[in-house]
This record gives sequence, structure tokens and C-alpha cells, in this order.
Amino acid sequence: MSLTEQAFETELAGIREGLLREQGQRMRKAVNAAFDAFFTHDRDRAQEVIDVDDEIDDTDVEVERRAVELLTTVAAQALPLEAMQLRRILTCVKVNNEYERIADAAVTIAERVLNISGSPVQLPATTRVMTNSVIGIVRDMAKAFDESDATLARLVLKQQDTIGLFKAEILRQAEASVAAGDMGVDLAFDLHEVTSQCILIADHATNVAEQVIWEATGFIVRHADGKWVEKKIEERGAG
Repeated sequence: MSLTEQAFETELAGIREGLLREQGQRMRKAVNAAFDAFFTHDRDRAQEVIDVDDEIDDTDVEVERRAVELLTTVAAQALPLEAMQLRRILTCVKVNNEYERIADAAVTIAERVLNISGSPVQLPATTRVMTNSVIGIVRDMAKAFDESDATLARLVLKQQDTIGLFKAEILRQAEASVAAGDMGVDLAFDLHEVTSQCILIADHATNVAEQVIWEATGFIVRHADGKWVEKKIEERGAG
């Protein structure tokens, strides 16, 4: 079957819609629910996050399958596409992978809730600030992708270092609490794991932000010497 440019756009729109309306929403709900379960020690809420993981994995596989099939057809038929069109389909593939990994981090947090060793009231107050910041990064990242908004994506990149600072401060507070006998070592270990997953989620979110900037502008984004650098690369269309 011959693939026209219009047919390409229709199929690409369908792939992107799956990311926007299905995978993206599931991913964000998983992150929010995992943090909520952690602070409330709600085992049922945590189990809901774990149970939805299979749906996220299935969608991940389906999005990748459709994207690979579309790219294979484009290559086989030497369909002439602009660089922007190629960036859009490749961005879908990469964002799909990052969404699945963010969901995996949420599942890891949920699994920790099932075996948490202590009361959430013992957690440093900064912990809630950190998780709220991560939720905000994920929200802004998803919106940037939904709207192909490079400006918002750049704001996401600027927030990444803040999460690392939060983790360092929280672990210092936890160490002091353990030394004072106000927090058990096991709960401190759980806290370390959760904050590490926060870092992972923020990292994956910034990866998506980089892809949004590349898709919208053609600029490759890299982190060097403590700052984000954008570099234009030469591109050619397919066909």
C-alpha cells in the first residue's frame, strides 16, 4: 500500500494522540498517586500504581510498534519528508520511552510504600516540597510536549538542578534525625530510595524537554559546564 504524505500525517497524529491522551495521562497519574501513597502510607493507593504498570508497558510497546512500522514504510517507499516531519516521529519514539521510565520510577516508589519502615510524619518537611517540585516538572514537561512548546521546555531544564539540591538537604536532615534518635535507619534508607527516584523522574523529564526543543527548533540541547547549551545541526529531509 502506497504511503502518501497525508497518510503519514494521519498515522503520526494517531501515534502522538496515544502519547498525549493515554500514556501521558497514565504516567502523570502514576507519579501523583505514588507520592500520595508515600506520604499517607496508603498501601491500596500504592498497589493501584503497581497494577497500572502493565497497561503502561503495553501502550509503550504499541506506540513503538506503530512508529517503527511507519518509519519502515517511509524508508521502503522513499517518501520525501521534511526534516521537521522526521523529528516529530523520532520525538514520539523517544518521549514514549521516557514516559515508560518515569512510570517505572513511580512503581518503584509504590513498591517502597508496601514495605516502608516507619511513619511518614517522621519525614523532613522538605520532602513534600521536593515531590511537589517533581510533580510540577512532570506537568510542565508533558504540557511542553503536548503543545510543542520549546519555551516551556527550557523552563523544565532550568528546574532540574533544584531537585538535586532538595535531595542533598533532605538527606542531611535525615542523617541528623537518625543521629538524634528521631528516625530509624530503615526509614532513612526508604527516604533515600524515594529521593533517588525523584532525581530519576526529573532526569527523564528533562530528556523529554530536550526532545521538545529539538522537535520544535532543530537545536540539540546538552548540559555542559553547569548550563544548558543549544547547538544547531545540519538536517536533510528523507527521500
